[in-house]
Amino acid sequence: MRMYDLIMKKRNGGALTEKELNHLVRGYVAGEIPDYQMAAMLMAIWYRGMDDKETAALTKAMAESGDQVDLSSIPGTKVDKHSTGGVGDKTTLIVAPMAAACGVKVAKMSGRGLGHTGGTVDKLESIPGLRTAFDRQEFFDIVKKTGICLAGQSGNLAPADKKLYGLRDVTATVDSIPLIASSIMSKKLAAGSDSILLDVKTGSGAFMKTLEDAICLAEKMVAIGERAGRRTAALITNMDLPLGNGIGNSLEVIEAVDTLRGRGPEDLTEVCFHLAANMLYLADKGTLEECRQMAEEALKSGRAFEKFAAMVQAQGGDVSVIYDTNRFPKAPCSCRVCAPQKGYISHMDTEAVGTAASLLGAGRVTKDGAIDHRAGIVLEKKTGSYVEKGETVAVFYGFREELFPGARQAFLSALSFSGEKPGRSPLLYARVEKNKVEML
Repeated sequence: MRMYDLIMKKRNGGALTEKELNHLVRGYVAGEIPDYQMAAMLMAIWYRGMDDKETAALTKAMAESGDQVDLSSIPGTKVDKHSTGGVGDKTTLIVAPMAAACGVKVAKMSGRGLGHTGGTVDKLESIPGLRTAFDRQEFFDIVKKTGICLAGQSGNLAPADKKLYGLRDVTATVDSIPLIASSIMSKKLAAGSDSILLDVKTGSGAFMKTLEDAICLAEKMVAIGERAGRRTAALITNMDLPLGNGIGNSLEVIEAVDTLRGRGPEDLTEVCFHLAANMLYLADKGTLEECRQMAEEALKSGRAFEKFAAMVQAQGGDVSVIYDTNRFPKAPCSCRVCAPQKGYISHMDTEAVGTAASLLGAGRVTKDGAIDHRAGIVLEKKTGSYVEKGETVAVFYGFREELFPGARQAFLSALSFSGEKPGRSPLLYARVEKNKVEML
């Protein structure tokens, strides 16, 4: 089987077989297929696309390229949740303990942030002492004890994805829906949960800028999960403005704690209820309406908050900062950002807001870059708010005042103003199941 022939087949619009895709992935991971040939294949896929059968086979081959986690020793249904990334997206910190408080096991491996999007592992590590790296047995033991563990990804989980993504990143083939779907789902399948809930973001702060593309990606990923025998569903959620008010690692943990204690922002709380309800639904806990009521009760009763605190303690974190968030380390410098004119904020370019937070030190430019867990932005006004000229729109936090001018410029460039109040955008657009798209 020659790589030359496979490239030509895909270039001419043919569908690759499971055997051919296994050969391609195994050969590339083993170093037997050079970068220049794989780059040609990636570009052929970018142009020609892949059908559902091909995408599922590629995903399976990538998932099997390294470690695969067997969670069968953990009793109960294990449900994973994945977000395609956004700004202020701290939902995992809220919905995972909500689901765990309702009897669902959450053995989740999360990633780090890069660029304008934040990562769950970075947020968790802003809690003093908290660990996200465990050997497999300790990971299992924490889940068995508390019902939940949020860990960093194994270094050998879907290594084919890591290698392929690095090549896609330098060959202009990142924005291929089949390649995005196989990248995400190969790690989800390898992580071993019984069911998978996908939170697919769309809007200015998301990778999928249009609703059409977001639904297409969701359909691809749901089809992959179902073909692999995992019950899978997706919600299409709005990332055309930051979720909640805190942007930055410790700021987002604090807001997540506030939400778990029943005093979080309305938009964040509502999205979390939907996500948690769908996790419970995938675990056969009842109808969506019944699962929504269960999620609300877990929050109202305080059980979800106590579950989060138990997880923090089990992972070695200083639980005192969870019970009193004023104990979190504070950034040494802060400044207020004021509205340059009066009017309604008609739009907030969410990616630019995320970039501003990164410039303050909350994000990293490279995968190995350092971040400041204390840095970030707290929004006092969002899209739809009326402001007077000079009124505070946001507060910046950082470790050096020299960082503020560049971040301020990026932040203000994100804002558009109007004399008329804009219409309210929905928080959720659609729900995707196997062979079904339901607009919400």
